[in-house]
Amino acid sequence: MTVAAHAATRGLTTAEAARLLAEHGRNEVSADRRVPLWARVAAQLRDPLITVLLAAVALTLAIGDHPDAIVIALVIVINTTVGVVQEVRAESAVAALSRLSAPAARVVRDGAQRKVPSTEVVRGDVIALSEGDIVPADARLTEAAALLLDEAMLTGESLPVNKSAGGASGEDVLRAGMVVLRGRALAVVTATGPDSALGRIAALLRPRPEPTPLQRRLADLGRVLAAVAVGLCALVFLLGLLRNQPPGEMGVTAISLAVAAVPESLPAVVTLALALGARRMASRHAVVRRLPAVETLGSVTVLATDKTGTLTEGRMVVERLWTPHATATVTGLGYGPSGGIGLDGGIRHDLTAEDEVRSLLTAAALCNDADLRPPAHGDGSWGALGDPTEAALLTAAGKAGLDHERLRAALPRVTEAPFDSSRKRMSTVHRGPGSSLRVCLKGAPEAVLDPAVLADPPELLERARRAAAGLAAEGHRVLAVAERRLDHLPDPPEEAEHGLRLLGLTALADPPKPSASTTLAACRRAGILPVLVTGDHPATARALAVRIGLLEPSAGPEVVVTGQAIATGAVTDLTRARIFARTDPRQKLDIVEAWRARGAVTAMTGDGVNDGPALRQADIGVAMGRRGTEVARQAADLVLADDELATVVGAVEEGRRVYDNIRRFLVFGLAGGAAEILVMLAGPLFGLALPLRAGQILWINLLTHGLTGVAMGAEPVSPGAMTRPPRPPHQHILGSGVWQWVLLLGLVVAAASLAAGIWARNGERPWQTVLFLALLAAQLGVVLGLRERLLTRANLFLPLAVLASAALAAAALYLPFLRDLLDTTPLSWSDLAAPAAAGFVGFAVARLRRQGI
Repeated sequence: MTVAAHAATRGLTTAEAARLLAEHGRNEVSADRRVPLWARVAAQLRDPLITVLLAAVALTLAIGDHPDAIVIALVIVINTTVGVVQEVRAESAVAALSRLSAPAARVVRDGAQRKVPSTEVVRGDVIALSEGDIVPADARLTEAAALLLDEAMLTGESLPVNKSAGGASGEDVLRAGMVVLRGRALAVVTATGPDSALGRIAALLRPRPEPTPLQRRLADLGRVLAAVAVGLCALVFLLGLLRNQPPGEMGVTAISLAVAAVPESLPAVVTLALALGARRMASRHAVVRRLPAVETLGSVTVLATDKTGTLTEGRMVVERLWTPHATATVTGLGYGPSGGIGLDGGIRHDLTAEDEVRSLLTAAALCNDADLRPPAHGDGSWGALGDPTEAALLTAAGKAGLDHERLRAALPRVTEAPFDSSRKRMSTVHRGPGSSLRVCLKGAPEAVLDPAVLADPPELLERARRAAAGLAAEGHRVLAVAERRLDHLPDPPEEAEHGLRLLGLTALADPPKPSASTTLAACRRAGILPVLVTGDHPATARALAVRIGLLEPSAGPEVVVTGQAIATGAVTDLTRARIFARTDPRQKLDIVEAWRARGAVTAMTGDGVNDGPALRQADIGVAMGRRGTEVARQAADLVLADDELATVVGAVEEGRRVYDNIRRFLVFGLAGGAAEILVMLAGPLFGLALPLRAGQILWINLLTHGLTGVAMGAEPVSPGAMTRPPRPPHQHILGSGVWQWVLLLGLVVAAASLAAGIWARNGERPWQTVLFLALLAAQLGVVLGLRERLLTRANLFLPLAVLASAALAAAALYLPFLRDLLDTTPLSWSDLAAPAAAGFVGFAVARLRRQGI
C-alpha cells in the first residue's frame, strides 16, 4: 500500500470521526447517548408476535400449565436476548470507531507551525499541507507547489485533481477529507463542522424511517394471529357450553387451542434463520451489521452500485498504446509486473514498432514523479507512491522490460517544468552520456499535439488527434508523450517545450474487475435490476457500462443522466435511467428515494463519504470493507470484507434462503394449528365428544413447534433461488397462494387424524390416544415432506429433531408419569397402524407442493 493510500485508509477514518463529532459541536465522540437496556428490551417486546406469546404465557399460567408457560417464556427470553445483543454489538463497533482520536493538523499560529487535533481547527486558521496529509477542513489555497489531491472519497472521481493558488474558479478550493498525493500548500480554513463538505454530507445521514420487509410482514401476521387466537378462544368455549360440557374444562381447552393456533417458536425460527444467515454471510466475506438486513437482501429488486473500487479495480492502468507506426495492448491489473504488452494484429512485429513502444514508455517513465513499492509482509500486492496515473505509466514501462530506477540512474533529472492546470503538461530534462540532454514531456493531447510544441508534420498530428479522440470516447484518459535532444540546459525549463518529436499516446483507465460482468449477469438472472451511480465523467461511466454489459455498444451518450440534468429538473423520472454520472451525495439520495417511492427494495453499494447518505437511506446499504471510509461503513447494513460485488450476490442468495425457510415454517406451523382447531371443532360431529385434552394439545404443540420447527430455519438454499425474481415488496408473507396451501394441508392433516380416531373408536381401541398420536405423526410427516431436498445432509438437525419428537411422542404413551400427566393409554403394534398411515398422508401431500413456498 502506498504512503498516501495508507494515510487515506487510516487517517481518513479518524478525520471522518472528527468531522462527524464536530457537527455536534464536540471535540470528542461520545458513546454516552446509547439507548438504555430497558428501552432495547421494551422495543423487542413490542413486537406483535412477542405480545401474543406474552399473552400465551399468562393464559397457560392461568390454567396451571406451568411447564408450557416456562417453555413459551424461554422462547421470548431467547429471542429478546439475541435481538438486544445484536444491536449492542453493532453499536459497540460504531462507538469503538468513534472513539478514535482525530488526526493532527499543522496550523500556522503566531508565526509558527504547530500540530493540533483536527477538531481544534477553526475558521481563519492557516493550515500547512504536504504529501500524505488529509485536509482537515474546507479551505482556500494561498500557496501551492505541484499540488495533487485525491478527492475520490468525496466525489467518486477516480482521477486525482490538481489545485493551485489563485487559479480558475474552484482550483484553489480544498474540501475536508481530500488526501494530498503530491506537493505542498498553505491554505486558509473557510468552514468546519456542519458547514464543511463532510458536515453537509453527515447532515444527510438521517435514520432509516421504515422497518424491513420481513418486519412489516411478520408484524401484519402477528396482528392476524392475535385476532384469530382470541376468536378461537371464544368460539370453542361457546360451542362447548352449547354441548353441555363443563365450563372449567372447556375454558382450559379453549385456552390450549389459542396457544396452539400461535406458532410460538416463530420468533426463535426467525432469529435462528437470520443468525445462521449472518454467520454464513460472514464466511463469504459479508459482515452483517443489522440482523434483519439478512432477509431484506433476499427481497432486493434494485441494486444501485458505485463505480470506482466496486465495479472497477480502483487503480489506474495503461490499457492501450499508440505510436506513429504501431498500436499495442497492455494486459495485467494493479501495479505489479504481471501482464505484458502485445502489438496489435495487422502491425508488423518488427524492431521499429517495438522500439517505438519502448521509446514511448521510456520517456513516460522519466517524466514521472511516482514510485512503485514491491509487496510487503507477503501480501503479494504492489503499491505506489504519488500520482496513480504516473504509477500506472511506470507499471507499463516495467511490462516492456524497463526498470525505472535504472533509467533514472542512467539519465538523472537536472531540471523540470512541473505540471500545472494552465499548461496541462509536464516536462523534465535529463543528462545522458557525454553530457547530452534529453527533454521528456507528457500531458493532455490538446496541450501537446500543438505545432507550437511539436515539430512533426501536420498529417501526423492530425492522425494523433483522431486516435486520441477515439481512445477518449472509449472512456480512457489519454496522455501524449514527446521528446527532444538539447545541447544546453534550458532556462527557464519551459523553453524546452517546443520543437519536440511525438513518441505516441498512452490510454489509461480504471479497469473493471474480472467478476463485474458475471456478477451483474447473475443479478439480472435473479430479477435484480443493476443501476450504475457514479461521480465520474459521463464518458467514463458509459464506457464502463458497455464493457460490463450494462449497456449495448450501440447506446448513445444520451442514456447517461448527469447530476447537472437532475439538478436542473431535466430528468423528471429517475427510475427510467440506468447510468448516472457526475452525481453528488444529495442526488444519489434522490435516486434511491425515487426507486423506493415506486415500491422497490433497494440496495446501494459505496465506499466514499459521498455515498453515506444514500447507503443509510437504501433498504440495504452495502459498504466496502477494505477501501471504504468509516462514514460508509457506519451508514451500511452490510460490509463487504473483500470489496467484491460478487459477495452481494452470495448475500442475496442467503437472504432468499432465510425467507424461504421462514415461509416453510409458517406453512408447517399454521397448517398444524389449523388441523388441531379443525379436529377440536369437527370431532364432536363424528361422535368424538372431546377429541383432545388440553395437555395433549400443548404436548403436540411443544414437539412440533419446538426443536423440529426451529430446525427448519437451518434448511439449505433452494437450487432455483437465484433464477427466480425477488418477492414483490408488498406481498404478504402468506401471499402467492401460500395461505390456501396452509388451509389445504391443515384440512388433510385433520381429516387423516380424525379418520384414525374414528377407526380406533369403531374398533373399541383407545381412540383419543390414537387421535393424539395420529395428529402428531401427520405434522411430523409434513415437516419432512416440505423439505426442498429430501435426502440432503446439509441440515441433519432437522431429521434428528423429527426423531427426537417421535421419541418424546412414544414417551407420552409408555412412560408412566407422562402417561398420567397427558391422560394417554399404551398402544399395541396394531393400534399404531393408523397413526403411521396419517404420518405418511401428511408427508405425501406436503411433497406435492414443496417448491415456491
